[in-house]
Amino acid sequence: MMNGKLVAYALAASAAIWSGAAVCAEQFGTPDEGKAMLERAVAALKADETAALKAFNDEKNKEFRDRDLYVFCFNVNDGKFTAYQSAVLLGTDIRELKLPPKDPIGQRAYDAVAKAPEGSFVTVEYDFPKPGTKKNFPKQSLQTRIGNQACGVSYFK
Repeated sequence: MMNGKLVAYALAASAAIWSGAAVCAEQFGTPDEGKAMLERAVAALKADETAALKAFNDEKNKEFRDRDLYVFCFNVNDGKFTAYQSAVLLGTDIRELKLPPKDPIGQRAYDAVAKAPEGSFVTVEYDFPKPGTKKNFPKQSLQTRIGNQACGVSYFK
């Protein structure tokens, strides 16, 4: 089980990687683009789960990574990430993730999609700093469940 410092480090590393890509692009993905990406991910998962997860984890795959948008997935049976924009969190239980000061974002994200009917879309809202800033902005994660995989795409509102 990861301790709090390691989770914080993983989130910081992930944010650093994510912010660098987004700052270079100087543009953020829209909610509609996030939903379209998630719909492509659902189709890919239904066609071939193994190939889809590999594609989601491929940092050069522009179909599932565009500016600050990327597909993340976790197994609903054990909560462990199977796809994420940074390999640092692969295998980590999403329920362990927390945003300062005490937002259990991982548990909220897990609960929202694990309890929803398969194929339905759910949202989780939270605040997160935009790349290059320290100020939090409203962000939303759109998620769905396909079999044992729960996947989502997050975007600034």
